[in-house]
Amino acid sequence: MPTPQTLAEKLCAKAAGRASVRPGDIVTAKVDLAMIHDSAGPRRVEPMLKQLGVGIWDPTRVVLVTDHYTPAVDAESAAILDLTRKFAKARGIEAFYDMQGICHVVLPERGHLAPGMFVAGGDSHSTTGGAFGAFMIGIGATEMAGVLATGEIWVRVPATIHIEWSGRLGRGLSAKDIMLFLCGRLGMDVANYKAVEFDGAALRALPMSERMVLANMAAELGAKVGLVPPDRVTVDYVRAAGARMGADWERWRSDPGAAFEAEHRFDASALAPQVAAPHSPENAAEVAAHGKVAIDQAYIGACTGAKLSDLRMAAEILRGRKVAKGVRLLVAPASARTTQEAAADGTLAALTDAGAILLPSGCGACAGYGAGVLAENEVCISATARNFKGRMGHATARVYLASPYTVAASAVAGHIADPRAMLAETVR
Repeated sequence: MPTPQTLAEKLCAKAAGRASVRPGDIVTAKVDLAMIHDSAGPRRVEPMLKQLGVGIWDPTRVVLVTDHYTPAVDAESAAILDLTRKFAKARGIEAFYDMQGICHVVLPERGHLAPGMFVAGGDSHSTTGGAFGAFMIGIGATEMAGVLATGEIWVRVPATIHIEWSGRLGRGLSAKDIMLFLCGRLGMDVANYKAVEFDGAALRALPMSERMVLANMAAELGAKVGLVPPDRVTVDYVRAAGARMGADWERWRSDPGAAFEAEHRFDASALAPQVAAPHSPENAAEVAAHGKVAIDQAYIGACTGAKLSDLRMAAEILRGRKVAKGVRLLVAPASARTTQEAAADGTLAALTDAGAILLPSGCGACAGYGAGVLAENEVCISATARNFKGRMGHATARVYLASPYTVAASAVAGHIADPRAMLAETVR
């Protein structure tokens, strides 16, 4: 009988062309897809490729996205984007998405991810791809240059931490609350160079957009990769996006009896909205524990917090209400397609009618670029994934992290607020 394997082990074995692997094995993996963006992409890897005198191993397996410096706000940003566009043309990269949104959202919505793939991404939140049952890792520019030149990368097979959520999330809660809770409960180094596999009835009830938050923020737990076993929800999304779906997708899950390094079980029905205080996601606690901290800005943006489902969460709070006087509510949809769909179904109207200011799609203030950065001593509550000191602007600014529900409720209240109270009210 074959030894039972975890999902991470199966994916690594496939990429390495081996029947099986064990945690700690170092293997050479063939990359199915490489993703790069304007910040850590062409401007970093092109000089290395030129120095090596090599081209890209397979341009059809490369996706390039502009998202960090879009739209350009100064001459330096414009030059980076110009270099990126010229790189795409010169290197024959057809899957080039220019100003179409954030890479982690654009990649799946344009049909580039499917279960069983091994993907290298030039960004730390590339773990997002694991929501689709793919082994997707974030790597630096030097490693990416090697991937682009050879189509291969070495990887140490990670041990797996299994996290199961039973029950069902209550109204006004989301996957962001789950991840902030885990950051606070388990800490940000619990999964260093490990795989985190998410499962359980509560998570299987979530749409793909919410599962992406789980895999995305696995990076905040220190994980090499975050994984959600594929099911019919995955299949429907992947096929609708136009990706090739293998007939063997059901094999991409951990075998019964597979050895996990650790297992954690939680009840989603007992979870309260979470907020992380400055300057770490690890500073998470129930919303009531933070008191009524006054805010200057509320931000709904980034790969974690501005997909269509996120904007709809905020709209559920904001319909019939107004943003508090003296508070800025900024909304930067995660992709151009998100903006189009939110405009078509009335979500954007609900946000702007309440006083939200619409910003371009892109990484923006989340990464400290473009519109929405914070001034000295300002306080912001944000739907983003990170709140390290100085990340969103001035080093003295304080950033709290929360779900889109909680961010929107706080924008209305003028201070950190529990969204459940507003959802329970009838707004005329």
